Amino acid sequence: FYPIRTESMYNIQNLICFTTFTILITSSSEQDPHVDDGDENTERGNWASKREYILSTIGYAVGLGNIWRFPYLAYKNGGGAFLIPYFVMLVVTGIPLFFLESAFGQFCSQGPINVWRAVPLLQGVGIAMLMVTLIVSIYYNVIIAYSLYYMFASFQSPLPWSSCFSWADSNCSDTPTVYCNVSGVVVSNWTLENRTCPSSDMITIPMHSPSEQYWDRVALQRSSGLDETGPVVWHLALCLLLSTMFTAAALIRGIKSSGKVVYFTATFPYVVIVILLIRGLTLEGARDGIEFYIGSQSNLTKLTEAQVWKDAATQTFYSLSIGWGGVMTLASYNNFHNNMFRDSFVVTLTNAGTSVFAGFAIFSILGHMAHIYKMPVGEVVKEGFGLAFIAYPDALSKLPISPLWSTLFFFMLLTVGLDSQFAGIEVITTCLQDAFPKLFRSKHGLLTITTCSILYLLGLPCVTRAGIYWVTLIDQFVASWVLLILVLLEIAGVCYIYGGNRFIKDIEMMLGNKSFVFWLWWRVCWFFLSPCIIVAILVWSLMTFTPPSYGAVKFPDWGVALGWSMAVFILLWIPIIAVYKLMRAEGIFQNLISYFPQRLKSLCSPSEEWHPYLDIHRGERYSAEHCRHRMTPKHTPEVNVNVITSSWL
Repeated sequence: FYPIRTESMYNIQNLICFTTFTILITSSSEQDPHVDDGDENTERGNWASKREYILSTIGYAVGLGNIWRFPYLAYKNGGGAFLIPYFVMLVVTGIPLFFLESAFGQFCSQGPINVWRAVPLLQGVGIAMLMVTLIVSIYYNVIIAYSLYYMFASFQSPLPWSSCFSWADSNCSDTPTVYCNVSGVVVSNWTLENRTCPSSDMITIPMHSPSEQYWDRVALQRSSGLDETGPVVWHLALCLLLSTMFTAAALIRGIKSSGKVVYFTATFPYVVIVILLIRGLTLEGARDGIEFYIGSQSNLTKLTEAQVWKDAATQTFYSLSIGWGGVMTLASYNNFHNNMFRDSFVVTLTNAGTSVFAGFAIFSILGHMAHIYKMPVGEVVKEGFGLAFIAYPDALSKLPISPLWSTLFFFMLLTVGLDSQFAGIEVITTCLQDAFPKLFRSKHGLLTITTCSILYLLGLPCVTRAGIYWVTLIDQFVASWVLLILVLLEIAGVCYIYGGNRFIKDIEMMLGNKSFVFWLWWRVCWFFLSPCIIVAILVWSLMTFTPPSYGAVKFPDWGVALGWSMAVFILLWIPIIAVYKLMRAEGIFQNLISYFPQRLKSLCSPSEEWHPYLDIHRGERYSAEHCRHRMTPKHTPEVNVNVITSSWL
């Protein structure tokens, strides 16, 4: 019913056919999909090169939040002043936790479930991480589909959202309507070309821009609320299928194929950001946008507000994807002696620098948009979907050769999203392969296709007319404070139960011995600073919780209840697995209460399977003889608690 539809559907169908053919040809290979002759670990496989690991991890960490959330937070929280708390939080929480997860996964070469052989009682934390990644991958794939649709829609001139075409209603306006407020009374209408009203008395009437209506009425075909599902929006369903196929094709041979794809997907976004920045800086009004971002508009007094520090910590935390299981999964394919300490600095600093750099490209063009509309930059600044699919496309439509800039921008969103999605799917398949190696390890291609197919089917409700509400609901309840609880338990499990000193010795087995001074800072962060900050953010988030909404649309009570149910479903795995482990621990079931302390202590001690994956790396600390002395004897409930405690410590 609109001009782009036929052309877009034709292009999408051709790409789907080609991608399907590629997947089938690749998956038919009889070669072991994840192991090469030069791999150190001939069972699980390793990264083909250090570059592929670094690019994959950077691609995983650098996500949509770096582009559509960080610039808005910087503007809202004092501009350039916001960089101070942001980098402080990066140092005290971001880098230490990224280092911890990387070392944890690399040491045992296992995914986020099996790494908890170190503390079997907390294995539910790994399952909860898997559930978070599974649910988030559903809606993240939908966001990639949005980007694909807009990229195809950009293949025409003029852009379909550049003006109020036939799909628009009477509330659509190419230019804002301005009224003059005299003594509190709106007395007359003023056009942008003939404005004599003082700026302090002007009121902008909230009309819908073409890009806003295109997003709602054409792209989403959005319904009135969550309780009005409506039919599947088929152009989005086709784009979702295409994004699923891209992901499956890239992961068909695991890290061996995704490691090659990231050479493009992890680097191309930087090329686009540079192009958009250069173009943006040449536009009139760009300076105003930059000044609103981190220029002379910076407000150092904002540093006295606790909300600013909370936003900085939250952005750092979520931007690095800590607590999702992806960092551990990607690190598990490293060689045992890989320097993950240096890698942690490279990835985290690159991620932070990308956030700051992308802000310049975003605000330079938003400044030009504000100049055209004759309004303050603050009135066109948005975050999330509003920035990516409304404000920024609107700004790009005002530029010469607008289809080119729009195509580049949405292709950048596509590649940024795919990188993060690759790691999410890899978490799922790695957990299944580690749990059932005989069943799945030789069938990686089939497992990947099956996983992606299931995610596609689960994503179909998110491409109905109420789909955007489902995406918002998942984002608000799953990818939020739930992760804070998981990371808090992760730190407690590694540092306080497994033992921080023991963990440091494990890291030294990989890196070599380090001085006490070297570890002093990491001890302070792991044992005190990071946990305290996470607890503060968690308490604040729960105290200031407000029911989610999409714009002015409130979610029904049953929708909010469903969101809480998703959060509870994820967290319930932690006590369920703990109770199951306690019941199955060594000893007689009817003596569960009598021998509870012994069972608890045995489950807080590393299991027999906790050690470096290969024998050659276990050394004396994890030799078979040492492990026999370290572990509790089987079928002997009458154990000496002091012996267990001393060996555990």
